Amino acid sequence: MTDEQEVLKISDQDSAIIGRCSCWDGNSRVERIVYSGEKLIANFVEIDGMSQEQALEWVEYNIEGAYMGPTTPIIVWSDDE
Repeated sequence: MTDEQEVLKISDQDSAIIGRCSCWDGNSRVERIVYSGEKLIANFVEIDGMSQEQALEWVEYNIEGAYMGPTTPIIVWSDDE
């Protein structure tokens, strides 16, 4: 990661961070923050008073559906069902 590269974070969601990853973007290595999808949902329900369905829709549309450059955060969903 270069000094001028800013790693993007989701506002007020530090408790949902599960780690970082380093990956390729073209010919450059970038770092990305990795979030738990389930924890994001729980946070939006608890903090913002959304229903589970509203929170899931918010995450899918506004976070997963947004590309903000090479350091766009990554959302991980568990396989447990």
